[in-house]
Amino acid sequence: MTTTESADIYVGRDYGRHDFIITPEVIGEYMDGTGDRNPIYSGPSPLGGPVAPALVRHSEVYAYRDHPKAQPSWYLPNIYGNLHARQEFAFFAPVMAGDALHTRSFIADRYVNRNRQYVVNEVLYFDADDRVIMRGRTHQSFLLDQQNEGIVVDKTREKSSERRFDVDTSAALEAIPPVTRQITPEMCFTFSGPARNYHNDKEMAIKLGFPDVVVQGMMSICFLSEMMTDRFAAGWIAAGKIDVNLVNIVWGSDELTCRGFVRHIEQEGDRRRAHLDVWAEKAGGTKVTIGAASAIVE
Repeated sequence: MTTTESADIYVGRDYGRHDFIITPEVIGEYMDGTGDRNPIYSGPSPLGGPVAPALVRHSEVYAYRDHPKAQPSWYLPNIYGNLHARQEFAFFAPVMAGDALHTRSFIADRYVNRNRQYVVNEVLYFDADDRVIMRGRTHQSFLLDQQNEGIVVDKTREKSSERRFDVDTSAALEAIPPVTRQITPEMCFTFSGPARNYHNDKEMAIKLGFPDVVVQGMMSICFLSEMMTDRFAAGWIAAGKIDVNLVNIVWGSDELTCRGFVRHIEQEGDRRRAHLDVWAEKAGGTKVTIGAASAIVE
């Protein structure tokens, strides 16, 4: 069934189960799409053998489609100008190369903010023993007013004072080594392909109201995950949390630098959890993704 009515997207609607295996090829595709080539993904790791990147299935939420070429079946009907607005992930156990996993997707919330309405899709990830090992919540925004032509967001918007987001680092306990990545067309096709869409093709982006390729929001979050993995290793992959807002668009030729600092460390049972402010910014300092993350520390 193809969703044609907004009323079909209601809180509690379940989109079923999806099964897959985390093969070395799946991990390799992730590395090609993000540039993250941590050796623990293909060799020894603190968790034993090769461990999958925490976000190896970063876009599982978009796998729930009625047809491979259709929009995700939980999207509202008018996709013109739609944007990924916020993302939450929590990891409860590591995923090793070769693991068989399955997911379930459902609508967790709907709300309106300013000129957009939001659909929140929650995905629960299970291992072969039906244990929940990960949770993701994707907040996708859609224009309230019907619009089918013209530019929705141009490249000047991010220069507005309203789109400036500052981070107070004066209370930093520890600055995390940054990760910088130049985004390329090849990365966009690997990360958001193989079908042409507004995340990897300028013509398709223009058709949806954008002047250039809109890099998929999950990519900057994967860069942040790389930064957290480099610093916390298993403390991130097996127990990390992240909640970020996607505040400015990443265009196809942008260079991003991910940064973070530890704000405080608190006891969590017999473990200690580091709480961080994290963000991704363009070469000129424009913040594109900003929020909080945490990981277990030794």
